[in-house]
Amino acid sequence: MPTYLMLTTLTEKGRQTLNANPARLREVNRDVEELGARVLHQWAALGEYDFVNVVEAPDELTMARLSLELGARGSVKFQTMPLLPVDALLSALEG
Repeated sequence: MPTYLMLTTLTEKGRQTLNANPARLREVNRDVEELGARVLHQWAALGEYDFVNVVEAPDELTMARLSLELGARGSVKFQTMPLLPVDALLSALEG
């Protein structure tokens, strides 16, 4: 199944929500599963992004839907990119 890197930035509303209810983070991960994807790895980060997530989903449309539906809540902004296994890239380059 395709894998995606999802960089997440909390909005002011998202920071307030997480501060008031830290368990909300795990609830959102369950929401991701209900939308057809799965969080494989997740880290809190310092700097431009608040969270770095590795997400598995069947296709880009699923990821687009996930980004739109979760983003519409007003708590987060996403930057998402597909990840390619290095071995697959090397195989393609080797022809």
